[in-house]
Amino acid sequence: MRELSVQALKAARDAGTAADWQLIDVREPWEHALCALPGAVLMPMRGLPQRLRELDPARTTVVLCHHGVRSHQVAVWLERNGFKDVVNLRGGMDAWAREIEPEMAVY
Repeated sequence: MRELSVQALKAARDAGTAADWQLIDVREPWEHALCALPGAVLMPMRGLPQRLRELDPARTTVVLCHHGVRSHQVAVWLERNGFKDVVNLRGGMDAWAREIEPEMAVY
């Protein structure tokens, strides 16, 4: 599993190279309500096994959470379940808010 910095994700999105990536937010709904990354699909960690069929294991899958811990666990799990290109967003939404969008809420 690879890790991606928030700066690298922003650069890929700005360049259009991330257009086909699956962005999966594994935080809880209350966290998502505070701040969210546009284009990321909310799939809380605990419910992901039931929603696995909604994801394409052949696409690049970027997993994010608050700080990158839960997303790392989910990324490992996805790899074990046949996903070929899984990426953990290092630092999660906290890093995104602090380094990319300082006007975004932090918690």
